[in-house]
Amino acid sequence: MSMRKKIQKKFKIRGYNLKMDALDSILAFADQFPDDDEGEAIDLLLDHLQQENLNSSIVDAESIQRVINLLLGAHDAAEESTSNGSSLAVIDAFMVPKYRYDAVKRQFIEHTSTLPIHGEASSKTSVYRERFMLLSQRVSRAEHFSRPAFDAEMSQFENYEISSIQSLIVQIGRKWVMGVISQLEDGHFYLEDLSASVEIDLSKAKITTGFFTENTIILAEGEMQSGIFQVITCGFPPLEDRDKTLKTHSGYDFFGGGMLTKEETIRLADLEKQAVNDTFVILSDIWLDDEEVLEKLEKVLDGFESVEIVPSLFVFMGNFCSRPCNLSFGSYSSLRQQFGKLGRMIGDHPRLKENSRFLFIPGPDDAGPSTVLPRCGLPKYLTKEIQDVIPNAIFSSNPCRVKFYNQEIVFFRKDLLYQMRRSCLITPCSEETDDPFQHLVYTITHQSHLCPLPLMVQPIIWNYDHSLRLYPTPHTIVLGDKSEQKVCKFGGTTCFNPGSFSTDSKFVAYRPSTQEVELSAL
Repeated sequence: MSMRKKIQKKFKIRGYNLKMDALDSILAFADQFPDDDEGEAIDLLLDHLQQENLNSSIVDAESIQRVINLLLGAHDAAEESTSNGSSLAVIDAFMVPKYRYDAVKRQFIEHTSTLPIHGEASSKTSVYRERFMLLSQRVSRAEHFSRPAFDAEMSQFENYEISSIQSLIVQIGRKWVMGVISQLEDGHFYLEDLSASVEIDLSKAKITTGFFTENTIILAEGEMQSGIFQVITCGFPPLEDRDKTLKTHSGYDFFGGGMLTKEETIRLADLEKQAVNDTFVILSDIWLDDEEVLEKLEKVLDGFESVEIVPSLFVFMGNFCSRPCNLSFGSYSSLRQQFGKLGRMIGDHPRLKENSRFLFIPGPDDAGPSTVLPRCGLPKYLTKEIQDVIPNAIFSSNPCRVKFYNQEIVFFRKDLLYQMRRSCLITPCSEETDDPFQHLVYTITHQSHLCPLPLMVQPIIWNYDHSLRLYPTPHTIVLGDKSEQKVCKFGGTTCFNPGSFSTDSKFVAYRPSTQEVELSAL
């Protein structure tokens, strides 16, 4: 393969397309390292290019030359290649690739055309269909629900076949079905799959861990009585190991961080293990209009300014104001100045400003076009002053994704626990745990979705529902919630709530190389 094609392939894997003049500049740069058979110089160039936070995936010669000048002028370029900036990639929710599962071809198909914000009526139907198909194909591989090789009456998740709801009309006896809980009539709940719907009675059902709300997808065992499916046992679709999912569906960029070759994956895994000094500091609810909160934040910054190795990333999650920024909110100019004050506060800590990155994620009551999910980043009007002081600050969507070498991390700021508990149709089972946060983590991971609430409770942009998927299950999920600070490790996934900084003075220090969570407070 020619050097030109090798370079184009490397950049395409990282999600970049090169203009011809940019490619010529890279070739000239590569010629200065004739003994570099492994292409490490190009990898270094790519790592530093990712720090530039380009507005477009199409790279021109000016952007390339700026990075080349930086590399050639730096004596410690080798050390910089593994610095915090080159290890991080932030993926906005509106940039996450969309895939739908084709049951006939038994594979995922990527949606390549433009996705409008305002979808058609069919887009709403697709939300439920695609959620169902995603979990249905996952369940088809679960050993407890694979088709039995011979007919046998079995129960308690022992190799039992799932029946379609439509077939309940003619089938007699206990059956397993899978469907979405919906309320087609007031006070009457139904279970729907792709074939039909049936009214269900959950009053005597034995349930597993989790919050059973309208819109969640469940597996239920029961039998028909007088036209109603009497549920005996029900639970969420079994969770699949992340590695098994990736092995089954290799070659798909579900997360949005770009496709990597096997060699690059191994190289990044080694770098991730070596990055033992990288720390993420995560704070939720930072009320910039409250002087007491700003004083507490300054104490946190002072503390990390004085440590030997400063954190590689600060994640500031909303709300950024003590009052909802709705139509009656008339202090946007004041809030803009308060963001500028925060920028100057960070600027007063030179080591943090120089070596750390700052990620801002809006909260449910922050300024924005609506409360619908996913939410776009904070308006540029509000962030202009802080960006003048901290040019490397990143203002992303809610939720947003961060890739640290190979590790996939999802950040979501929403008071989800309260809403999920309010929307429960059945009192949660306390046999395995009575911790509400564990119930929440169990629900979202098994549903493979960050917010499986009814759309009337939490509206979602129909065409961007895929950006809230948790498939394959990420390594780490950060749920910014005003409830109690918690950490939970489940099925190979680390999930934690940093707590409310403004009300409880709590935050989290997270070490991604070991997935260690340090619950902290002032």
